Amino acid sequence: MLTAVQREILQSLINLYRKSKCTSVKCESIADLMGRNSGTIRNQMQSLRSLGLVQGVPGPRGGYKPTLEAYHTLNIENDPCEIHVPIYVNGAIVSDISVNKIEFTSILRPGDCEATISVLGDIKQLDLDDTIKIGPTPVNNLTVDGTIIGRDDVDNVLLIKTKNIISIPNVKLRDIATQQIKSITPQMQLTDICKILSENNQIGAPIVDDDNNILGVIRYSDIIDAVAANKMDSTAEEFMRESVVTARDNISLSNGMTLLLQNDVTALILLDKNNEIYGIVSFNDMLKRLLDSSN
Repeated sequence: MLTAVQREILQSLINLYRKSKCTSVKCESIADLMGRNSGTIRNQMQSLRSLGLVQGVPGPRGGYKPTLEAYHTLNIENDPCEIHVPIYVNGAIVSDISVNKIEFTSILRPGDCEATISVLGDIKQLDLDDTIKIGPTPVNNLTVDGTIIGRDDVDNVLLIKTKNIISIPNVKLRDIATQQIKSITPQMQLTDICKILSENNQIGAPIVDDDNNILGVIRYSDIIDAVAANKMDSTAEEFMRESVVTARDNISLSNGMTLLLQNDVTALILLDKNNEIYGIVSFNDMLKRLLDSSN
C-alpha cells in the first residue's frame, strides 16, 4: 500500500517521463514539480525501487523510469508514450497532458452528469471553473465538454461537470457509401447524366477520362444550377466541379467528416487499395449514420 507522498511521486515521475518523450527523470525534476526537497524524493525512490515500481538508469544522463507495474498500480492502462488523447482548456490545446481514463459518475440527466478524468501530465496548471474539452478518444471517438469542478493532485484526477458528450460511431465510410457507381464522361450531356443518376439512385458521379482519371464530380445541386441557367444542352465538363476530394474506402466516419469540413465539400469519392473508384458518400449519408446511432 503506497502512502500519499509515494503515489504523488510516482504520478509525477510518470508525468515527467511522458513529457520528456520517455527519457529518464532526475529526482531534482520531480522535487521541483512537487515543491519538495530533492533528498526526500531520493529517499522515497529507494522504497519505490524496492517495490518494483521504478527503475534506476545509471550515468550522467540517468535518473528513474516507471515500470509497467507502476502504471498498473496507478490504474494507468495505456503506455503514455504511445497514445495521446487531447485536452483543450479555455479553448486552447494543452500539449503536455493527456487522458488515461474517463469514468462517468452520474448520468441520470445530461445537465447533472459528472465525469472523473484520470490524467497523464501536470494538472496543477488547470484551475477550477476552467472550461475543458476532452477527446476525441481512440476507437470510439468520444468527446466530452464541460467545466472543471474538482482536482486531485495526488491521484492526478479531474472532476468534470459535463455539458456535452458526443461519440461518433467507429464505422468505415465504405459501409455507408453508394457502391458500384456509374461514372460520366466529360462530353456527356445533361439529360443523359440525369438519366444515369436517376436509374442508379446516385447522389452524384465522378467525371473520368479515357484512362479512368478523375477530372471532376457532378452532384444534384450542380444539375439544378445548370437547369436554372437554362443550359440543358451543356456537357459534363462545362458545369462539373473540378475540386474533387477523394479518400480511401477504409477511412473512418470521423475522419471523413473532417475532410468534408476542411475542403468545404458535401461528398467524397472513395478509392479502394488499387486506386479504383469504390463509391461515393455524401454529407447526408454521414449525418444519417450519426442519427441512426443515437436512436
